[in-house]
Amino acid sequence: MTQRDTLGNVTAPFHAALGTILTKRQKKAADFETALAELEALVEKMEQGDLTLDESLKQFERGVQLTRSCQQALQEAEQKVQILLEKGGQQTLEPLESDDQPS
Repeated sequence: MTQRDTLGNVTAPFHAALGTILTKRQKKAADFETALAELEALVEKMEQGDLTLDESLKQFERGVQLTRSCQQALQEAEQKVQILLEKGGQQTLEPLESDDQPS
């Protein structure tokens, strides 16, 4: 067995795992976008006032589920940003540059 064969056997599972991780991240982002779009459509539909009381309650319940899902995704994203910004055990938050401020 050559070194290439050994590496091929080791890297194949690694690439499969990496693909799974990337797919899960992409799915989370897509899930957030999908949930947000569904929530916006649901709000629009409810604002029209054409739903029965029972339909309104079902839509409201779905809206609460979607809101919680979006909040969870945003909270996870915020935690990731905080971890990425930590330097030497201390958080160093830097203000975003706006178009109004000189560089």
